[in-house]
Parts: sequence; structure tokens; C-alpha cells
Amino acid sequence: QVTLVESGGGLVQAGGSLRLSCAASGRTFSSYAMGWFRQAPGKEREFVAAISWSGVSTYYADSVKGRFTISRDNAKSTVYLQMNSLKPEDTAVYYCAADANAVTTLGYEYDYWGQGTQVTVSS
Repeated sequence: QVTLVESGGGLVQAGGSLRLSCAASGRTFSSYAMGWFRQAPGKEREFVAAISWSGVSTYYADSVKGRFTISRDNAKSTVYLQMNSLKPEDTAVYYCAADANAVTTLGYEYDYWGQGTQVTVSS
């Protein structure tokens, strides 16, 4: 069992930055691939970014490529999402997720999910 707790969300103006954190507890964090997903009101959940257990491989949705950076600190059992140049369309609840298998962009492959943190970008 892995418990994930997101933090760092909030209200920011367009063009601003936020850094989300996801702290994991339970089984060995370093053995899990990690991902960030988001869900805006009335929309389907969508993939944002993912990182392999080693941190060597990262993947991004086209909509955030060049603006968001995913990273992890296995010693702290934490994964981060640095979000720069935020846009109103980035407004959503952001979730982190853990995958016991290979890193993937597919939400249904992930085994554990956090409760989410709200990010609101004002224009």
C-alpha cells in the first residue's frame, strides 16, 4: 500500500509559477514510476507528466511541454511538478499517482492515487 499526499496548489495569475509536491509513504517509493494527472470541471482526467523510478525518463503532455517539469527525490519519497508560465487552461485539480510497473502515460495503469490539490490560474 502506498499513500500519496499532494500539496502546493493555490491561486496564481497567468504567467506565474507553482510547484506541486507529492509525498509518498508506505512501500518503497523508489520502485514506483510516478505520474501527474489533472481534471478540470466538466472534463475528463488527463495525463500531465510522468517519471520513471530512476528519474532518467520523463514524459509530458504536449499542452505542458516546455512549461512543466517533473522530478523526484527518492531519498525524500517525493515527486514534484514545477509549473511555469501558467495559463488559465491549466486550472484543474492535480493528482499524483504511483505505478508499480513501467512508467506510462495511461491513467488506468496506475495503482495508487492521491486526493488532489487545486490549481487555479486567473487571467
